[in-house]
Amino acid sequence: MTYAEFWQPLKSLYDEGEARAIAQMVMELHFGLTMADILCGRMADETELRRVQQRLLQGEPVQYVLGKAEFCGRLFRVAPGVLIPRPETQELCQWILSASAPSRILDIGTGSGCIACTLAAAWPTAAVTAWDVSADALAIARENARLGNVSVSFEQVDIFQPRTSEWDLIVSNPPYICEKERVSMDRHVLDHEPSIALFVPDDDPLLYYRAIAQYARRSLVTGGRLFFEINPLYVAELEAMLSTMSFCDIETRNDQFGKPRMIKAIQP
Repeated sequence: MTYAEFWQPLKSLYDEGEARAIAQMVMELHFGLTMADILCGRMADETELRRVQQRLLQGEPVQYVLGKAEFCGRLFRVAPGVLIPRPETQELCQWILSASAPSRILDIGTGSGCIACTLAAAWPTAAVTAWDVSADALAIARENARLGNVSVSFEQVDIFQPRTSEWDLIVSNPPYICEKERVSMDRHVLDHEPSIALFVPDDDPLLYYRAIAQYARRSLVTGGRLFFEINPLYVAELEAMLSTMSFCDIETRNDQFGKPRMIKAIQP
């Protein structure tokens, strides 16, 4: 199988640019081949290449096929029990890391642990804790902390029944996609990524934001920071909610595509 024979069938599911990008990711991360290697005539084991191609053609996300995803310059293990880390979440981490290091950090809904592990790697003296309601997600997150040689305390906690503690920084990328938005989503997301980490009821899009913000008001120290990844459709409502809760210095930022995607609020 040639390189073109590998990536061109993927155009039945993706546009050409994305099909090429997926093929390059497979070659580099799974087979250790650069584009220079491929141009020089080197190719991967054909049996394994066809196995990977068939999984991709069935709509399985390439990150699940490979069992890994890149995030903030590091590789994280991923599986269907956790969301695949997204570029906008990486931008959220970069925003957080642009400020001074806090002492006590909480990541709510950690999933693969990509946020918690990234912060722990950048701020090794900080005490980083990560919560998730899913035991499967926590198992993957713990493995990522081990592989990344970072110290994170992982706990199975439901945000609707949180544990009392005190934090300098709370961050969360909670479920924020309304059920009605399903119709516009890619099938490879709907068919493979965990619904529990994606969706909220149509009649309460701020469900998780409200619960986390209420907890933050009780547990953040004065001057403590609250960061969220957000749904661009509900920015005004979220800003208003945080203001009503008496958070101050509320700031929203756009992602690389110009969409409002992250927000910061300060505990007064």
